[in-house]
Amino acid sequence: MKLVGLVGANYEDSYNRKLLAFIRRHFKTQFEMEVLEIDEVPLFNQDQNWEESFQLRLLNNKITRADGVIIATPEHNHTLSVGLKSVLEWLSYQVHPFQEKPVMIVGASYYDQGTSRAQVHLRKILDAPGVNAFVLPGNEFLLGKAKEAFDDKGNISDAGTVAFLETCIANFVQYVKVTKPLQKPKPIAPEDLDATGVLPTTITEVDPDDPDWVEKVAELTGAVSGDTYVKLDHGILTVDQINMFLKAMPFELTYADDNNQFLYYNNAHQDPETMLAKRVPEQSGNRLSTVHNSLPAGRMKNVEWVVGSLRNGNEEYIRTLIPGSTEVLNTHNYQAMYYPDGSYAGINEIVFDFKPWLDWYLQTTGQRLVGGAGSAAPAGHGGADATSGASAAGGQAADSGSADATSGASSH
Repeated sequence: MKLVGLVGANYEDSYNRKLLAFIRRHFKTQFEMEVLEIDEVPLFNQDQNWEESFQLRLLNNKITRADGVIIATPEHNHTLSVGLKSVLEWLSYQVHPFQEKPVMIVGASYYDQGTSRAQVHLRKILDAPGVNAFVLPGNEFLLGKAKEAFDDKGNISDAGTVAFLETCIANFVQYVKVTKPLQKPKPIAPEDLDATGVLPTTITEVDPDDPDWVEKVAELTGAVSGDTYVKLDHGILTVDQINMFLKAMPFELTYADDNNQFLYYNNAHQDPETMLAKRVPEQSGNRLSTVHNSLPAGRMKNVEWVVGSLRNGNEEYIRTLIPGSTEVLNTHNYQAMYYPDGSYAGINEIVFDFKPWLDWYLQTTGQRLVGGAGSAAPAGHGGADATSGASAAGGQAADSGSADATSGASSH
């Protein structure tokens, strides 16, 4: 479960920030929570373009893709801060990430009553048209005397307070699960599988379907190769080392950008016929419509569903199991990728035979599979077409027949 913690104050020594930091640490085995700030959000002005603010784009994208939100509100003059109110105005005007989103309210203040009045006002705002959040009822966590509440390590000192917080958080986790079926998926716009758009990284001088795309683009851009060092987030490797690292992965890996251009696969097999998702060098750079040009129109719509569902945040990942030999569990995982502001950056796909992993686990633990009925079915977020690897949800019927021999089961 992925949650977002929203700091309702924009000053450095906020006790509500400390409260969210404690929640993130104390409950890290129950869920993943990213704490987000509002300190750079401009005062709401409908004459301005919200997309010009990096922080607003980040908040919109992160909240949209989160399973739930915990808002820590201070109390200023018997109500919430002007900064938090402005954020809620922005995120209920032209975009609506709180729509049907489970939200829990907490708060810390200097005085005995905690942030009780601010929380009442915040509940009303979150219930307003344009916001329409699913606010957890009851479970009012009001941390009073915040100056004395935390120890020098940032932990809440009083065991009774921690126990009550644990009860409230447990209720919210359950609330997120219960409300999930009530959330309506966002409509999926038609996908441009012909990659006609232009991104900052798009090379327009070479046709995407040119079989020599890699070599031509490499020459055009002066792309580095060999023993040239590349600085990554958590290390420094040469291009040769990166290639070796990716080829040694026990998976088939592919990447398509948010313009629906197929940019990379790790080519772990000399013979494409031995791959679970068959790829050939000439496909690198292709439009997704070209990669999947052997698919019938109905299954191309399934490809659009996978890409669109990941793009608009209905799903973070989609998994499917391709039917075939019982000796091979052909598993595909389509994972959304994101730019620094949280917007969609494309899909990475992992394809692998799950059976050796499953056999190893059962042998190591001494467990065995029991029960089960029917053939293997697609799993993960959303129903997927088990024959094409692309989802059949959203009104698209699952297709029977073999997988696309050229592009395999990939959605891109």
